Amino acid sequence: MLEIRNASCGYGAKTVVKDISFSLAPGELLCLLGPNGVGKTTLFKTILGSLKLQAGTILLHGEDVSKWSRRRFARKVGYVPQAHTPPFPFRVIDVVTMGRTAHIGVFSSPSAHDVAIAEQALQNLGISYLRESIYTEISGGERQLVLIARALAQQPDILIMDEPTSNLDFGNQIKVLDHVREVAKKDRISVILTTHYPNHALMYASNTVLLGRNNKVTIGPPEEVITEKYLKDAYQVEAQLHGIENRRGRKVTLCVPVVYA
Repeated sequence: MLEIRNASCGYGAKTVVKDISFSLAPGELLCLLGPNGVGKTTLFKTILGSLKLQAGTILLHGEDVSKWSRRRFARKVGYVPQAHTPPFPFRVIDVVTMGRTAHIGVFSSPSAHDVAIAEQALQNLGISYLRESIYTEISGGERQLVLIARALAQQPDILIMDEPTSNLDFGNQIKVLDHVREVAKKDRISVILTTHYPNHALMYASNTVLLGRNNKVTIGPPEEVITEKYLKDAYQVEAQLHGIENRRGRKVTLCVPVVYA
């Protein structure tokens, strides 16, 4: 379990997120939601160790991660950045095998076991057909799935995802989020992801951290904490929340902007 206790984070003497606490259980998908500039990326960088905590504690399995080596941390926490295109035309299997870096000796090469784990990650996400493809030549949605597979090859307990659906079309957004939720449930991996879309949290998250302006933080199930008032305060737009039942009989709440003709 990941626990954030009374954490404050920021840059130098400037505090961006103040006194935030939440926990993340195995198999849970937590969505971090909020407008630009409220500290989502700052909080992510702090959890990942790129920024030093200004106050508070980050615990993983009850241990203070500030006392861990970077190698040990990398074996437990996977990171999926926003989709990117690397400068070299690596094969997909090579990109995914890079996820084994924390498990490989400094002067060692990936073993057959490491490659097998990478291939299993591709299979679990249903993209084994991309094994020999060149990463720079596949679609944006496929690249995002490959980055997820690379993180899964680390065999982490926690998966941190920075806007995994950014720059993706509608279909690929749904495919990526479907895969992420399935991985969290099946492999009991705890997932934190950021998004700009309230509907992503309402449809997929089991818990939500809402970052608002002026260091306001609200935590709870998405259907309880994502309110029309929050949407108005956070995004300066009017929106309505409507409950519907989809074709599979699942009841969901969706956010619909109020558009004036």
